[in-house]
Amino acid sequence: MPASRSPWRYLRDRDILHAAVVTALAVLLSAGLVWLGYLIHVCRVAMRSPLAPPRRMIALVFGRQLERDVPGQDYRQRLHRVLTLTQQQHTHHVLLLGGRSGGQRSEAQAGHEWLRQHGLSADVRVELEQESVDSFENLRHARRLLLSQANGTALPPVALVTSRYHLARCLLLARRLGFTALPVAAEPKLPWHGRYLGLLLIESGYLMWTDLGLRWAQLIGHRRMRARIS
Repeated sequence: MPASRSPWRYLRDRDILHAAVVTALAVLLSAGLVWLGYLIHVCRVAMRSPLAPPRRMIALVFGRQLERDVPGQDYRQRLHRVLTLTQQQHTHHVLLLGGRSGGQRSEAQAGHEWLRQHGLSADVRVELEQESVDSFENLRHARRLLLSQANGTALPPVALVTSRYHLARCLLLARRLGFTALPVAAEPKLPWHGRYLGLLLIESGYLMWTDLGLRWAQLIGHRRMRARIS
């Protein structure tokens, strides 16, 4: 049985619940201005992120919940972007991230099949990370894999390939985990339709929850909370 992807599962964890309460108080006491600030940041990262890294890098491609066991629109855009990066020689090593999200196969498996069907060169090194159910686990498992390949030395720089709305949170988590990471946007430009605006708002909430929780833990010297994202 695959692990739940629902954000409500986090509320069973007292440290994460602690961070959620702190975040809610910050939003209430600021009359929503704190959330607005994070939303502006998410939008800035979304708008300014490039379509390719400045040099050849390992590409970490974030999965997305499958639709009837195949990649949906957002995931296909991410896969199309990394396919373009391989064709333009911006990467020769692709790490597909994502475990099972309720179907018969993992997001990474479905992504790999899509890439092969759409002309991925056999010369590109592709690895699958299939244990994770969220972005933080994606990166933690990717770090473990890359460190094992580097014999425990320094992590190589990576390009984070994902949807524009998702980039700010992925950057925060990656840098917290010790990556030298650069964002690469899946979409040619930032969409401004209703569904996408909703996704930007949700992502700013996730980012706020994570960042304020870490800042609060640092302020009060709560080592266990700080260690949760490390």
